[in-house]
Amino acid sequence: MGVADGPTDAVPDSETSLLLPITTTTTSATVTVSSSVILENAPKDTFHLAYIIYFTLGLGFLLPWNAFITAVDYFSYIYPGVSVDRIFAVAYMLVGLCCLLVIVFYAHVSDAYVRINAGLALFVLALLVVPVMDAVYIKGRIGLYDGFDVSIGAVALSGMADALVQGGLIGAAGELPERYMQAVVAGTAGSGVLVSFLRIITKALYSQDGHGLRKSANLYFAVGIVVMAICIVFYNVAHHLPVIKYYTDLKNQAVNEEKKEKGPLTGAQWRSALWEIVGSVKWYGIGILLIYLVTLSIFPGYITEDVHSATLKDWYAILLIAGYNVFDLIGKSLTAVYLLEDAKLAIGSCFARLLFFPLFLGCLHGPKFFRTEIPVTILTCLLGLTNGYLTSVLMILAPKAVPIQHAETAGIVIVLFLVLGLAVGSIVSWFWVI
Repeated sequence: MGVADGPTDAVPDSETSLLLPITTTTTSATVTVSSSVILENAPKDTFHLAYIIYFTLGLGFLLPWNAFITAVDYFSYIYPGVSVDRIFAVAYMLVGLCCLLVIVFYAHVSDAYVRINAGLALFVLALLVVPVMDAVYIKGRIGLYDGFDVSIGAVALSGMADALVQGGLIGAAGELPERYMQAVVAGTAGSGVLVSFLRIITKALYSQDGHGLRKSANLYFAVGIVVMAICIVFYNVAHHLPVIKYYTDLKNQAVNEEKKEKGPLTGAQWRSALWEIVGSVKWYGIGILLIYLVTLSIFPGYITEDVHSATLKDWYAILLIAGYNVFDLIGKSLTAVYLLEDAKLAIGSCFARLLFFPLFLGCLHGPKFFRTEIPVTILTCLLGLTNGYLTSVLMILAPKAVPIQHAETAGIVIVLFLVLGLAVGSIVSWFWVI
């Protein structure tokens, strides 16, 4: 089956992209309320507060992962000889994938509000593990590898929290107009930029010995804990905003109408509905899977371990990671200016990103010029730009392919594809450059 068999061109346009029409029943007739009417009647997002909250939540749920991989200098110093980036990636992604599989099958009997709050609390716990362990046990000593096992456990706990938060948050954003999904996705890129600049600052200010690396790592985790506390407050405030309550009421209305029509949802009905949702968004999901298979097989493992610069030395990987994150943010912000609504073209572009494999391989084994800093930097920035833009496009379009009452589940399914791509990409990263 080729991409041509994927989504049709009947994707909602940007001005009426909220949902399929909502049908309400009265005693005399059935009335269909169009998306344009829904948008006209929606309360204003005063001071763009809801947008800011969703951006901050997007930044928050990816910040723990970014903190762990950005503290790679610290972990590599304390645990020499360990492939920190790749081990962390496998632990985080596989645990997150397993948790999402459970969540997607039980989404109809669980509350997204509870899942997200539980996930945010687990993030705080996971971020506390490394600085507390360093203060009371590691104390800068090298080679205490049981500490690395505990660190992997903290990464796995973050993966579980990510599944709880990301699945619920993407689902919630899918029930809202497209700008809120764009806010969440842009927030994830903002997380990478924030941590990259923290790393640059700490590397410039702190010595690169054990003491300096400990201070740097503790700063990353401290910032992460503060941001997660802000996210907990923001998320619980969001439910009281008029614009969020308006769309929540619309969803509840659609759910109630479906219950009147079909009766209480049984397990068999839910499984049938779930497969229908998967069928509606599968090509968007395949595109997302391909995006992150390519990205995670190259970034950050290839960037931090396989390419080197005699001029920039250990600054090289740091600057490449910062470049990737900045262009990822640019890509995810571009959909606020222009949204590619041709799903076939967007998914075809995801397949085209497979070309990054031979291009990056050429940076290791190709002509001499290709093995210099300039081609690697350009390719890394392009990797980030295409990752950001295509992710944002597909994440915005996918939940709009189903009715509002199924938008949350569609969002969880898309996140499942995303995490599957991350997990496969993190495994492929061990082998493709050999």
